Amino acid sequence: MTLTELYDEIARCNRCGFCQVACPIFRSTGHEAGVARGRVALLRALIEKRIDWSNDLEEPLFACLLCGSCTANCFPKVATADLIIAARQEYLDTVGRSGAHRLLFTRLLPYPERLRLAAKTVALSQKSRLPKLARALGLLRIFGRDFPRSLDILDDFPLRAFRERFEPGILPGYGHGLSIAYFVGCGQDIMVPDSAERSLDLLRGQAETVRILPNVCCGLPARAYGDLRAARDLARQNLEILFRYEFDVVVSDCSSCASCLKKYPELFEPGDPGHSMATYLAERTRDILQLFPEAERLEDLPDARRTATYHDPCHASRGQGLVKEPRKLLKSLPGLEYRELPEADWCCGGPGSYALGHYDLSRSVLERKIANIEKTGAEVVYTSCPACLIQLRYGLKLFSLPVQAEHIAQAIPAAASAAPAAQSLY
Repeated sequence: MTLTELYDEIARCNRCGFCQVACPIFRSTGHEAGVARGRVALLRALIEKRIDWSNDLEEPLFACLLCGSCTANCFPKVATADLIIAARQEYLDTVGRSGAHRLLFTRLLPYPERLRLAAKTVALSQKSRLPKLARALGLLRIFGRDFPRSLDILDDFPLRAFRERFEPGILPGYGHGLSIAYFVGCGQDIMVPDSAERSLDLLRGQAETVRILPNVCCGLPARAYGDLRAARDLARQNLEILFRYEFDVVVSDCSSCASCLKKYPELFEPGDPGHSMATYLAERTRDILQLFPEAERLEDLPDARRTATYHDPCHASRGQGLVKEPRKLLKSLPGLEYRELPEADWCCGGPGSYALGHYDLSRSVLERKIANIEKTGAEVVYTSCPACLIQLRYGLKLFSLPVQAEHIAQAIPAAASAAPAAQSLY
């Protein structure tokens, strides 16, 4: 939908200011333009033609984290993130797309092999002197003004991806009856392959068979950037792949991917064949947070003996309403002392490629998150999104905090693999 078609939704904002309380960007900058109320006022001015589309709009439109905290604290529940995505789409159509944008969404994300090759190139360059030389020459600025600085976030980029170790195909499980299709997100595949391997082991414990899918990117980066055409193309590609196989459920261990798959119907008009296929898929998509073993099945597991806390990814808590599930698991693990994280559902500042263009804002939001982690005194912080995981690891290293950051699948000892799922998958 265009901004003009969304005018009634925009007009629902009563400018009460409650969005200021929970907006990480506003709390970092104090600028009205950085909070939902200010952004919605900007969109209204665009519709009413009091201002024109120009390059000057890039910063206020693309500095939003899309975390959804404003809507959660909004009495009329104005869907600001959806409005911003619509505005970004119109900005791209009116002002234009960058070369880096076209490279990422049309040349890399639809082709997993190319994406893995690009990631391996980054990993190898990080272990050499190339990044320092490129910074000095200014060659990396084509990918965003802050890209040279943000490369430090990728210091520990692994050289080998998950799907280079586990090719798409069927693996036997240790459970009974259930057929799971494992949707491997780009982040899990490339950035944290060890946690993807642990997730695979857990999924095999819940099913008779697990199929590692040859899927492409879920489309969330393109959708968040406002390129709904690219997001729709990626969704169609995944739907064509998925409907080649029979499965009971599709599971992702990336909460961002799971949330995106559940929202696929929004990318298609009713009547489009893709809409019915997307609806079918959305009804059968599960976040791995929904598949944890029953607490009583964990009583005989090895004693973990550590203190832990949990960071809620935005696409898990507000995107899917999955808040109780990870806490129930962590509190049930023998020997593990769970400590609640202050502002656990606040964004960590690391959604997708946000730091590439907004490094200082991203770091400011991250600093608040790291300070809260330190308050808990926990030895490990768990989460269920690879982008959050990479951001947290960077922050812990940046501020020299002796805390580990791990995917929550790694919290469950291997002995739990054969335990049945915590809740019905249907």
